[in-house]
Amino acid sequence: MSDKYNHPLTTRYSSDEMSKIWSDITKFSTWRALWIALATAEKELGLPIEQKQIDQMKAKQFDIDFEYAKEQEKKLRHDVMSHIHTFGKACPDAAPIIHLGATSCFITDNTELTQIKKSLLEVQKKLVRVIDVLKNMVLKYKDMPTLGFTHYQPAQLTTVGKRASLWLQDFVFDLHQVDKLIEELPFRGVKGTTGTQASYLALFNNDSKKVKELDAKVAALMGFSKTIGVSGQTYTRKIDFMVCSVLSGIAQSANKMANDIRLLMNLREVEEPFGKNQVGSSAMAYKRNPMRSERVCSLARYVISLTANAAHT
Repeated sequence: MSDKYNHPLTTRYSSDEMSKIWSDITKFSTWRALWIALATAEKELGLPIEQKQIDQMKAKQFDIDFEYAKEQEKKLRHDVMSHIHTFGKACPDAAPIIHLGATSCFITDNTELTQIKKSLLEVQKKLVRVIDVLKNMVLKYKDMPTLGFTHYQPAQLTTVGKRASLWLQDFVFDLHQVDKLIEELPFRGVKGTTGTQASYLALFNNDSKKVKELDAKVAALMGFSKTIGVSGQTYTRKIDFMVCSVLSGIAQSANKMANDIRLLMNLREVEEPFGKNQVGSSAMAYKRNPMRSERVCSLARYVISLTANAAHT
């Protein structure tokens, strides 16, 4: 319990895996991973960086003095600079080459893209699990007859498995979109303050070939096979809209399935699991509310709504 507000999306509904991806530890250790990747690539391409400096950075990647960083941010009023100073304090030999040629968005944007990719891989894994469960349900009940509905009015016969196959198909479509997005998601890379790579060109004496190599090397070290073609200070927010759209598609499929279950529970055609000690209502003990499906629908509406915010960014 806490005397401060905690968001229910974290405290009640997020998985341990997703919470870890978006935790402070992951965020700021990824900032340090980017500084390590940048220094490593710059050294490989000929800048005067010593291996002992990189080794010192690697040794301190996860040893973050958050109290010192907080003090520095209060003083400097800049989140990235506060962590540059904090990392430099932990790695004094490496301090002169941390963030060499970079801008703040090299750290913040590339970190968010890394977190997005990890999150999509987690979504992909869970989506495959949902598809497998539904596939088994479809096969198990493919011959069990049930009344079909159109306009929610009694229509022709169908089967329980056939009805579930509609839910299954939607999630398969969603999986294809997730697979495609993971494959195509670009890294921001090393683009400089306004996307011209001017600071890196200065470091490499206007050798544009080496700057392109730097961009590709840093991306590869961070697990990306491609970088965005052009950027301003930030990567294009069209990418955020694309991600929200794919997540919205999954939420739409989940909402359709859960809403069908809620309607069918009223007819006692299907039921959610009901625990031995579960309470359906504080006033009506006989009730068996579709609590799981209701939560799915409410969370789905929230996810679907996020695309509008991304569209205006």
